[in-house]
Amino acid sequence: MTAKTNMNRNQRTVSPKPRKAPKSVTKSRLRRTLIHLFRTIVVVFLIGAAWIMYVQWKVQVAPDQTLPKQVDVGIVLGASLRQDIPSPGLQERLDLALDLYKQGKFKQLIVSGGLDHNGSKLTEAEGMRNYLVKKGLPAKSILIEPRATSTYENLLFSKQIMDEQGLVSSIIVTHSYHGSRSLDIAETIGLKDPLISSTKSEVLFMPYHEARETLAYTKWIWTKLLLKAGV
Repeated sequence: MTAKTNMNRNQRTVSPKPRKAPKSVTKSRLRRTLIHLFRTIVVVFLIGAAWIMYVQWKVQVAPDQTLPKQVDVGIVLGASLRQDIPSPGLQERLDLALDLYKQGKFKQLIVSGGLDHNGSKLTEAEGMRNYLVKKGLPAKSILIEPRATSTYENLLFSKQIMDEQGLVSSIIVTHSYHGSRSLDIAETIGLKDPLISSTKSEVLFMPYHEARETLAYTKWIWTKLLLKAGV
């Protein structure tokens, strides 16, 4: 019994120990891993920078379209109210719509926008209608879309109204920085040959809105891909 025990001990003693990789090999592997990680970060950064530059170009260059003599309807995309009155930025859109109406570009308007979460009692659409009526637009010429909470919903729900009313051609009224995304959404949801009429803002802090539009445009492209995939 003792002999066997000694033999087992001797066998364990002479068993080869696992060899450790030389420190130079370990450092080489770590170096390759870090280089690969660095290259990945650089590629991701360059792709991100290129995308931001592309979107900013789209934001800065509003769609340049020649407006026809007349279309069926104008669509004013909503923005925030302040104490149930259109904010200065929204007033710029409404004033442009009013000017186009006076030019005879359309005889009917859809004002689109839901309820703000800022204490407003009226929806954006209701506030917009009230503003236009005070400016002399006939109330019967204004259709309200009071549910939308995004540009996508603005146009989707406005198209539903157009389909119900038998309206086909349209001019979408918004700000210049918002024009490219609005046009892409309009085309995606199936508006027939949509047109954009936009205005530059004299009251909005554009660095903020242009940066925000970069995020909004990116989100829209992702939503568009999901829609095309049927998700």
